[in-house]
Parts: sequence; C-alpha cells; structure tokens
Amino acid sequence: MTRHETFPTARLATARPISVAILAMGGQGGGVLSDWVVALAEAQGWVAQSTSVPGVAQRTGATIYYVEMLQAQDGHDPILSLMPTPGDVDVVMAAEFMEAGRSMMRGLVTPERTTLITSSHRSFAVGEKEKPGNGIGDPLVVVEAAGIAAKRIIAFDMQTLAEKNGSVISAAMFGALAAAEVLPFPRAAFEDAVKAGGKGVEASLRAFSAAYDRTREKPRDTVSAEPEKALPPLPDTVGHAALDGLIARIRKDLPAEAHPIAFAGVKRLVDYQDIAYAGAYLDRLAALTALDAAHDGAGKGFAFTTTAAKYLAVAFAYDDVIRVADLKTRASRFDRVRREVGAKGDQIVYTTEYMHPRMEEVAGTLPAGMGHFLEARPKLFQALDRLVNRGRRVRTGTIGWFLSLYVVASLKPIRTRTLRHEREMAHVAHWLDVATTALPRDYGLAVEAIACRRLVKGYSDTHARGQSKFDRVLAAVPMLTAKPDSAAWLRRLKQAALMDEEGTALDGALLTAESAYR
Repeated sequence: MTRHETFPTARLATARPISVAILAMGGQGGGVLSDWVVALAEAQGWVAQSTSVPGVAQRTGATIYYVEMLQAQDGHDPILSLMPTPGDVDVVMAAEFMEAGRSMMRGLVTPERTTLITSSHRSFAVGEKEKPGNGIGDPLVVVEAAGIAAKRIIAFDMQTLAEKNGSVISAAMFGALAAAEVLPFPRAAFEDAVKAGGKGVEASLRAFSAAYDRTREKPRDTVSAEPEKALPPLPDTVGHAALDGLIARIRKDLPAEAHPIAFAGVKRLVDYQDIAYAGAYLDRLAALTALDAAHDGAGKGFAFTTTAAKYLAVAFAYDDVIRVADLKTRASRFDRVRREVGAKGDQIVYTTEYMHPRMEEVAGTLPAGMGHFLEARPKLFQALDRLVNRGRRVRTGTIGWFLSLYVVASLKPIRTRTLRHEREMAHVAHWLDVATTALPRDYGLAVEAIACRRLVKGYSDTHARGQSKFDRVLAAVPMLTAKPDSAAWLRRLKQAALMDEEGTALDGALLTAESAYR
C-alpha cells in the first residue's frame, strides 16, 4: 500500500466535482466536520455545498453529511448534487468502525475511486446491545471487506487520540483527511478552517496535528478481536485480615485450577455485600468441589468446580434495586461520567437516569414476610403497582434524587432478609441440585448445566425473561442425562436461548431435542 498519495494536479481542472461523505453519530461533531470541509473549499476559491440526512436516534444509524465541491467553470457556479450516488464518492469518512461497514453496504465505497477514512473504535448499536447473548458485530468482517471495497484505507483509533488531546473525533478525522492528500489543498488551509470556527480551536488543532502525524506514520491499523484477559493469580495476602482468611480458604478447599476465578468471585461478593456473604459463597463452592473430586474431577481438570466458581459468584451477585442504587451513587461513577464527556474541573455535569420500577421490585426489596403479605393480597398489590409502575427521569446530581437512591443503597445490610434474596437462593439451590444430580452419570452435561446460568442477568423485565428461558433449558437436563452428545445438545439449547429476546429459537431447539430423545 502506498503510504502517501499526492492528489493529481490535473484533478484541479476536472469538470467532475469532488465528493465527500461523512458518517457520524450525535456528539461526534459530524456537522462541524462538514462545515470545516465546506469552509476549506470556499476559502480556496471553490464552490462547495453540504447536505445531511439525519440518522435514527439511540444509535441505530448515523447521520450522513454529504459535501460536493468544484471550481467555477467559465465564470458560472456549478450545480451540485444533494445526495451521494453509490459508486461516485471520492472520500468516505466514518466516525465509528461499523459505520464504515455500513457505508460499504450502501455502495458508497468503491475500489476504483474511494479513499476510506475511519476510526477503528466501536460504539455499540442498539441491535448489538439488545441481544441476550453476544450480539457484537465482528470487526474482522469489516476489515476484510474494506481491503476489497476501498481503493485506500486509513484506519486507527481516532476517538482515543482526540480524547487524549482534549477534543472530539471530528478534529482527528479532519487531520487524517489533510494527511491523506485526497483534497487539493495544503495543510495550512485545513488549519485555517479550524481556526475560523472560533470554538475550542487550541484543542481541535492539537487533535488535528496528532491525527495528521499518525496518518503519515502509519495510515492503516490491523483491527482484531481483543483476546480475553487472563485473571490474576491468587495472591498470598492482600493485607486485610478478613480477606486474607478467605484467600487461605480458597487455597485450602479448592483445586488450583479454580483459584483465580474463585478469588475474583470473592472480591466481587465482598463489594456486593460483605465478607460473610463471600464466605457463604466459598461454603457452597467447597461442597461442590467435594462432589467434583468424588467423580474424577481431577482427571477432568476440575471443570465442574471451575465453572461453578464463576457462575455461582454471578448468581450470588444478582442485580436488585439495592445494587442499582448503590452503583448509581458511587463517586467512581460520577468521575467516570465526567471523564467520558470531557468535563473540565469548573463544569457541572448532571446525569439523567431513566427508571421504571414495578411493584415486584418494591416487594422484593422488603423483608420476606412483608413481601409475601403484599403478594397474598392481589387487589392491594395492584393498587400499589398503579402508584409505582411508571417511568421516571432521575437526575442523580440533585440532592433530592441522590439522597433517595443513597437511602435505597443503604439497605444493603438487610438484603439477605429480603423477599428477592429468599427467591434467588431458592433458585440457586434448584439449579445446583439439577447439576449435581446429573454429575455422577454425565460429567460434561453437569458442567454445561452450571454454565447455563449465564442466561440470567439484569433486573426487572430483563431478569424475568432470562430466568424463564434458563428454567426451560434447565428442565431439559434430566431428559438429556447419559444420552449421546448430551452436553453438546444442552449447549445448543443455551445458544438458542441467547439468539433472541422472545425465545422463538429456543422453542424450536427444544422441540428438536424432545423429538430426538423421547
């Protein structure tokens, strides 16, 4: 690949306009970037025009800004197009990596003509987030397609580069555009366009310069999936007596294969509740380890224990109203939000949360006896639900709402006496009973039964849907026990449950399994 391509001088006299398509989401400065391109061309005596087609809200589509520019011909201003034509775009700029993929799907990128300038970072779409399983699009597909579809590719993490320089991604993209030399204008003209904007000039110029240099040094990165990070080994001590005691228990009661994940579970549960709660987790895990060892767990790498160490911690740290309130009122969260929006020290940031509690969550937060009392009186329960069950926009930066959530978070000491906890522990007991019953006859199936816990997550409606699918998958374990390919079948059922929110794929998979084994 040629690192630097100078724009042909003959291009200045062409009767065909130069076309630039910019794909950007809200907050990425796509409008500012298109204004810079227009200002740049006009300052050099060209006629330029920009239009935009807004994308859909909630990150289901980017806004497309389209710029055409051309020198006046024989003293007459040219007539420019309002929309990009597939196969007729010189430069495509995408402020997010999957948007580069969408630009190729729209036919805007062609191997004969188009220079593709894109940031390699990801901002996940609603379609990726809403899936129960891993719905994240594969970036390698875009990489492979770009190598075929584009004439030239410039791809690196422009978002991070811009943030490091106190600016937004549009400034970094403008710098990459200047360095690509696909427009017949000098670098100084690009910088003058930024200066003429009048806002955040210094930071924008820093990001511009950094991206310009980065493009010159290495115009394209190889984008690949991040490898899963290994857990840190079990430490000898952390300098806290109670935690050191739990570490000693891990080393004494559990096999070495489970030490890192068990320690991660302990840290999570101490943060979630307290030392005693993490100790209860280790009690359960030690009992499961004994069963594992009795059924040749050592010969199988203690797969049952290691899987249980992960998913038992997840089950113990279920998401409830108390947990949500706790996380939303932590100072570390406010600090993270300020960093993400790039707030300065003298700026005030307000975060608005959307909350839609149901009476089920309220009852679950009450002591078990009181929760049962309300549920046993449907008319009273429904009347209270009408008062509670509505959406609220909560500004956690205000004293009133912060204190309200802080009070809810302070209920942590009574969590183990709530109705929700009672039900979660009953559900955990049933899950473990199904897995341990299968263990003597079908080790692999028992391991998969433990791993099915990943189907349960979130709270409110999300939790209810996940638990319903989990129960249906777990109910198939007795039918599959000691059958050919039993573990693989349960894994297929789990994957089917993760495919869609409604459980349609799971319905079909269960029917197939039942017809095969009954």
